[in-house]
Amino acid sequence: MLALICGEGDLPGAVARAQDSPPLVCVLSGFAPRGLDADLTFRIETLGSLLEDLRHRGVTRICLCGRIRRPEVELARIDAATLPLVARLHAALQEGDDGALRAVMAIFEEAGFAIVAAHEAAPGLLPESGVPTELTQLDSAEADARAGEAALKEMGAADLGQACVVRDGRVVAREDARGTDAMLRDVAQGAGPGGGEDATDPASWMMDRAGDLLGAAADWLSGPAAGRSGLLYKAPKPGQDRRADLPTIGPATARAAARAGLTGIVIEAGGVIVLDLPRLVGECDRAGLFLWVREPRA
Repeated sequence: MLALICGEGDLPGAVARAQDSPPLVCVLSGFAPRGLDADLTFRIETLGSLLEDLRHRGVTRICLCGRIRRPEVELARIDAATLPLVARLHAALQEGDDGALRAVMAIFEEAGFAIVAAHEAAPGLLPESGVPTELTQLDSAEADARAGEAALKEMGAADLGQACVVRDGRVVAREDARGTDAMLRDVAQGAGPGGGEDATDPASWMMDRAGDLLGAAADWLSGPAAGRSGLLYKAPKPGQDRRADLPTIGPATARAAARAGLTGIVIEAGGVIVLDLPRLVGECDRAGLFLWVREPRA
């Protein structure tokens, strides 16, 4: 039997719908998935009891899916079954995202469960390489994609982020703990914590910001493709355990990229989950964006 250990968003529902028989839906308290009812809810302080419950229910496979933030641990709520795990859980919560996930997956594996990646449980979530959108003229996208790929390798070494925005070969925004949507909002507004790290001088940074605003105005007046430049690049961190926390995009990503004045979205083939590919392609086509599922370069 498969159990989904769920966080927020649409991914848990997509994985559940791909199964021949209903999985057991286990939701971390405070991080309910969209459109999916919980069979049981648990807290990090009761993880040991959850493991026992899963065994009693005949669960043999576990899939971690959905977004979570690091939960606050209330010591008074730790139950007896979880006490032996406290030291490991505390150490895991001090790690970066990938290290913390590895530690949690190790706890499930040592309890006798096999870890199944979301894209293994629902293979249709990984699209084939290519350009499925109406817009297939990529122009300078290869140069920008290479710059994004290099930036994510640097970011991944520090376990920071899985996305960036590149314009004219220069990284203008990097994903932080707030996620891709927040980064794209920053770009749309012409500023933000993740933006401008690679600007060569204040004058060029100001010109870029002015260009963003003018581009947004041109979009409003002249149609979805006018005045756009740059792309969103998204890929997994180098060396990350791909059984959990693969980067994800969906229809909302296309809308956010359009508001940010970008020309397209580039994702690493085999490394980025796509929710509702037909709708995503439709959103890209309406906005005049391309979607490029790109094979990684050596």
